[in-house]
Amino acid sequence: MQSKGLIKFFAILFALVCIYQLSFTFVANKVKDDAKAFAGDDVLKEVKYLDSIGREKVFSLGFTDYTYNEVKDKQINKGLDLEGGINVILQISVKDILSGLANNSQDPTFNKALADATRNQKGNQTYLDAFFEAFDAESKGKVKLSSPDIFFNKNLDGEINLKMTDNEVKAVIKRKVNESVLSAFEVLRKRIDKFGVTQPNIQQLGESGRILVELPGAKDVDRIKKLLQSTAQLEFWETFKFEEVGQYLGSVNEALKATEVKVDVKEKTSTGIDSLLTDTAKDSLANTKGNNPLFDKMLSYGGGPVLGYFSPKDTAKINGYLKRDSSKALLTPELRYARFVWGKPTTVDNEKKEKVEAVELYALKTDRTNQAPISGGVVIDARDSFDQFGKPSVTMQMNGKGAKQWEELTGKAFTQKSNIAIVLDNIVYSAPGVSTGPIAGGRSEISGNFTIDETKDLSNVLRAGKLPAKADIVQSDVVGPSLGQEAIDNGMLSFLIGMLSVVLWMILYYGKSGIYANISLLVNILFIFGILASLGAVLTLPGIAGIVLTIGMAVDANVIIFERAKEELDAGKTVEEAVNYSYTWTGAMSSIFDANITTALTALILLVFGTGPIKGFATTLLIGIGTSLFTAIFITRIFLDWSVRKNHLLTFSTPMSHNWFKNMNVNFLANKKLAYGISSVLVIISLVSLFFVNGLNQGVDFVGGRTFQVRFEKEVVASEVSAALTKTFGTNVEAKTFGTGNQLKITTKYKVNEESEGVDKEVNEKLFEGLKSYFPKTSYEDFVTNSEGKQFGILQASKVGPTVAEDIKTNSYWAVLGSLFIVFLYLLISFRKWQFSLGAVLAVFHDVIIVLGVYSLFWKVLPFNMEIDQAFIAAILTVIGYSLNDTVIVFDRVREYLGKDVKGTFNDVVNKALNTTLSRTVNTSLTTLIVLFAIFILGGETIRGFVFAILVGILVGTYSSLFIATPIMADTINKQDARKDAFKEVEKK
Repeated sequence: MQSKGLIKFFAILFALVCIYQLSFTFVANKVKDDAKAFAGDDVLKEVKYLDSIGREKVFSLGFTDYTYNEVKDKQINKGLDLEGGINVILQISVKDILSGLANNSQDPTFNKALADATRNQKGNQTYLDAFFEAFDAESKGKVKLSSPDIFFNKNLDGEINLKMTDNEVKAVIKRKVNESVLSAFEVLRKRIDKFGVTQPNIQQLGESGRILVELPGAKDVDRIKKLLQSTAQLEFWETFKFEEVGQYLGSVNEALKATEVKVDVKEKTSTGIDSLLTDTAKDSLANTKGNNPLFDKMLSYGGGPVLGYFSPKDTAKINGYLKRDSSKALLTPELRYARFVWGKPTTVDNEKKEKVEAVELYALKTDRTNQAPISGGVVIDARDSFDQFGKPSVTMQMNGKGAKQWEELTGKAFTQKSNIAIVLDNIVYSAPGVSTGPIAGGRSEISGNFTIDETKDLSNVLRAGKLPAKADIVQSDVVGPSLGQEAIDNGMLSFLIGMLSVVLWMILYYGKSGIYANISLLVNILFIFGILASLGAVLTLPGIAGIVLTIGMAVDANVIIFERAKEELDAGKTVEEAVNYSYTWTGAMSSIFDANITTALTALILLVFGTGPIKGFATTLLIGIGTSLFTAIFITRIFLDWSVRKNHLLTFSTPMSHNWFKNMNVNFLANKKLAYGISSVLVIISLVSLFFVNGLNQGVDFVGGRTFQVRFEKEVVASEVSAALTKTFGTNVEAKTFGTGNQLKITTKYKVNEESEGVDKEVNEKLFEGLKSYFPKTSYEDFVTNSEGKQFGILQASKVGPTVAEDIKTNSYWAVLGSLFIVFLYLLISFRKWQFSLGAVLAVFHDVIIVLGVYSLFWKVLPFNMEIDQAFIAAILTVIGYSLNDTVIVFDRVREYLGKDVKGTFNDVVNKALNTTLSRTVNTSLTTLIVLFAIFILGGETIRGFVFAILVGILVGTYSSLFIATPIMADTINKQDARKDAFKEVEKK
């Protein structure tokens, strides 16, 4: 090997750099462990501790000292599936942004285009592109985007004019939408920075208007989702009083009786507002329960600005009553523009004097513009505080303009003895009166039924500013820290067992050279983790699976080299000559590079089209391929050359394995008809099951929905839980045993299309309600919160909205088809014969169909998760890469033998190539299968289905490389031309 000294230098330098990079991870973990020990279970205390030492020196290396913040930035970060926490994808409403840019245009073409874009948006198509497409189809060139009724308005003054073409306007609108999304990104980043979690991550996802937010270690799910989705639309309104609106409510109640009351009322009871204010009337109403559609739902009567108290579950019904045309017709001129809104949840006494949750109903004074007298834009600072009664509140400071407006508004309220409602995101937080005259200075306070956390979050969002449009959670994953720790333990155990199994096998099969390969394997692992650390990559459970799989595949290059060396020794060459030849392009290098490039291409496709943890899998796989090549070609070579130079007895086998696979003479092509027949039957059975019998168990990644991993104290019957939850939700809820008998995976599509704030909490509450009998001693907070050491309740929750699911499905199709197409092109270029590409791609297609068929046939039977999701697509692409790896090795040997003009017919040459590569095929498949089996048994339930797909795929792929790909190539190729072309290639070299 040329430049041995240089190779050694770079190898040692690279190893030292990797150790240097990993040292930061060890130090950071130690500091975080100290912080946890100091804070106990108090996350905020832990964050404050870490913040306090952020600039303190915690690590010295050589002449350089590093602060904790510097160490933290250089460590390997753990993904949510290992750390626990929350991962959400927020969709900034581009529809709302467009409406705002168009000044809430009422143009029918514009609004029809908005509706059509919402309905017809395709997978992977942005909403903006869908809108432009819908507008062009609807306008047919007759209505221009630059119309004064659309985008030529005060909001875009100076940027759009009447003379602009639609294409020119589209460019401006696209820029303005991107600016709005960037603004939303900055607002969210400011909110998250102040929330109190370690190492938050926020990213824009292309131009989709989506923003990824990862909060490792976050525990209060409902609180975080509320924080992220709050638009922070702060407004100050005058309110009507109860006595000003009560008569109208009484009229609405009377009108509703005609459509809502289903029983005859023998004795008419007065429901006028005056009578409602008397105890006699209240008693009469109680006696005629069911006869007053509006008032019967009132838990308690109001006073001042509060019109009444209602149960949260009845708010939608009350909204429906008040929005009816018949109700609007009863509005007096004074109430013509009244806007009815709800307050923040509180508690009141019901008829039985029991404390129940309730929300207050208010009526705001608005006009035809519906513009608030004062908006939140005037607030320049906000702080959590305590009011005069010692209760948590938020104090705000306004700018000069706002201070003047506030003084005028409070002066008016003082004079009229009225109230001012402080409204945030259409919810009244408080509606105080003004008793001391106009308030100067622009200082105000929001008080109400707050917790300390709520005032901290509210002041946070007010300081950060409002979002330019609503943010809907279209995808979310919530992982409990205890589940993350289990994933780490399972991943590390499978990692150690898999590595030890491969190490032992290499020694048993290859002897001393196997020891050298194992040293290279250890160096390879060091390199992988060192590169991950230097890239600032996030380590996920699929990423660990990718590393473990790399261990199985890392020996592949060494196996090819060793097998070639054995062949050369059998041909009479010395050990030195055999080693040298094995490392030439005509020896083993051509096969190694072709095999690894095809695998890398599929991993690259996965990296491009995958999301979340799947990118972690693709990243580690790509890194593993690169480091495996380096260590096999250079590190192992250093040890082999050293052994030759020292005249050591270098062996490439042991007494046990010496004669294995020698003189193999299997006529593979003679059995091709049998193989074609078996494969045809398997493919037909798979297709029948896929399209006509069982289909596939599509996960929420593909169809949308919510899934929960719930662990119970005792074993439960999945069908009974499913029935109980179906009754609670009022729609089908699926429950399946997930690993052990006391753990279920629960799936529902309940309100998956609704993405407004509060829906996720409602779903969690319904889930708790349906499962309450199984958790008699558990509170709702304990059931949903991600506390340290949590063993029961929700351990993991995820949601995928239908639009995201459509994108994932589209990406998956393109990933599989794209990988096949790219590999076909590569093999065509490499082998210069389309028949080689055809054989390889058809064999891979055969493998994919059979893996899908196995999942279709057995997903109802096997006791582990067999959903078709992103992880499954990653498994399919891994199978494609691995199957191609096997096939390319055989094809390379066929090409080599054809170029050497090996005696015999074309089929004889092909059979010889298959037989001479059989030991490599078996060894590589065996080491990989051992590792995969370790992951399958010990890696945890979350990735068991993913690993099972790869296991099946490798078994089928090994078979297809021998019995499908090669026979197809042999049947379609022009045998004489193939010999001539291969011989010419050898002559050129």
